[in-house]
Amino acid sequence: MHKKLRKGLYSANISEFYATKLRIFMFNTAISLDTINAWAAGNMIEHLGIEFTEIHATFIKAKMPVDHRTKQPFGLLHGGASVVLAETMGSIASSLAVPDPEHYKGVGVEINANHLKSARGGFVVGTCIPLRIGKTLHVYEIKIHDEDEQLICASRLTVAILKVD
Repeated sequence: MHKKLRKGLYSANISEFYATKLRIFMFNTAISLDTINAWAAGNMIEHLGIEFTEIHATFIKAKMPVDHRTKQPFGLLHGGASVVLAETMGSIASSLAVPDPEHYKGVGVEINANHLKSARGGFVVGTCIPLRIGKTLHVYEIKIHDEDEQLICASRLTVAILKVD
């Protein structure tokens, strides 16, 4: 297990463990990638080039380019762009986790991020798993890797669930 953890498979392995052993809530996979990616039109998600690539019952994945939109002046991935990717993934995860997405929405209330390694180009890929799905609060872990599966950023997001009338 430890060798697999070091190769960037942490999120998928842990989320499958939780789903099978602890029976935690699973994401609604009936909402398609096309629908989720359409939510990006005309907002920051589209501007930064974030694209959701996988919806699994226990995790979601998205990628973001490391280019002129997401780099800081020294040519490295901007830490704020990593945080935007993490919060975007957790917010979308909440939409897939609430029982009625038409009447409940998630809003981020706290996020932290540890920037562990730099990226200079290509894409970064985020994997989001739920740590806690409650009625009013969700907590997600988002790990962002480069194309070589090196861990770039580890983030945790708390999302408040609000009823929308």
